[in-house]
Amino acid sequence: MSSYGRTKVLTIMLETGELNISEITRRSGLSHSAAARHLDYLTKSGILTEKHFNRIRIFRVDSTNPFVGALTRFYTDWKEAGQAFSPGSYARRLPPLADSFERKSA
Repeated sequence: MSSYGRTKVLTIMLETGELNISEITRRSGLSHSAAARHLDYLTKSGILTEKHFNRIRIFRVDSTNPFVGALTRFYTDWKEAGQAFSPGSYARRLPPLADSFERKSA
């Protein structure tokens, strides 16, 4: 996943299984157009499926895709290991870089 927004959308979908685009937008904090772009990408990749009910778009994790099974297992293992699934999580656990230089030069 090369996009933080896409990773957020994928994480939300792996946690819930099925949501409409408005709820995905609300939970992710992304704009509607950004969320729609990421959802379209994930749908074209075969990770999600999409249903239309008039103007409502519902997205669901495609559990028949073997790659989705691997993603789900990875995400579950990651959560069980107590890791925060977000960029910057390592920065919160590591000392500031300046502290590392001060210790080495002393």
